[in-house]
Amino acid sequence: MLRGIPQGGSHAENLQGFYSAQADDYDRFRERLLRGREQLIARLVAQLPPQARIVELGGGTGRNLDFFGERLHDVASFDLVDLCPALLDRARARIARHPQVRMIEADATTWQPDTPVDCVYFSYSLTMIPDWRAALANALAMLKPGGLLGVVDFYTSAARPAAGLVRHNAFTRRFWPRWFGHDGVRLDPAHLTLLCELLAQHQLSEHRAAVPYLPLVRVPYYVFVGQRFGAE
Repeated sequence: MLRGIPQGGSHAENLQGFYSAQADDYDRFRERLLRGREQLIARLVAQLPPQARIVELGGGTGRNLDFFGERLHDVASFDLVDLCPALLDRARARIARHPQVRMIEADATTWQPDTPVDCVYFSYSLTMIPDWRAALANALAMLKPGGLLGVVDFYTSAARPAAGLVRHNAFTRRFWPRWFGHDGVRLDPAHLTLLCELLAQHQLSEHRAAVPYLPLVRVPYYVFVGQRFGAE
């Protein structure tokens, strides 16, 4: 982790090189850092139809499956998509209990399910995808009309954010992109701006969370759920 994410290979190779040595402890390391995941899943579950079809893009170890609780038994299909074999290996024990869950090693920017789905979400994965615009376009393309797109992730605001969005101070806007950039996490104000533009009907909450070993600072994150209509 101290060396940061490798550079020079493909995105898949860099992810495997970074996470293979820490995969066994991945969830424990990040449990106190990745806030808002349970809140995102609760918002999605409250709006999902019975026998929903769900896709998680960048699903990693499958930790988010646990947040669905008993509602996971009412899901018709759940595709957990990730590029990193080391993290997917950690997901195997979780999905063994749920025959409707499939683990798929694939690129979030290009993989598509066989039929349109009711819900697609990114949990701290959008900032890890270099071509994040392609990932969002791909996510919208696989949604049924009326389907849900959810995102929870770190971010920093623009210097002059759109009306209604939180404005962060200069320290926040400079510090966190540098801090997370070491691990290949790309904080970009354009993520949240584009989400709001693409999905005009949405729920959005902006928060700050404590960071382990950095008691004096709090990192911004957001929870977004939007609904796709027509040809947005």
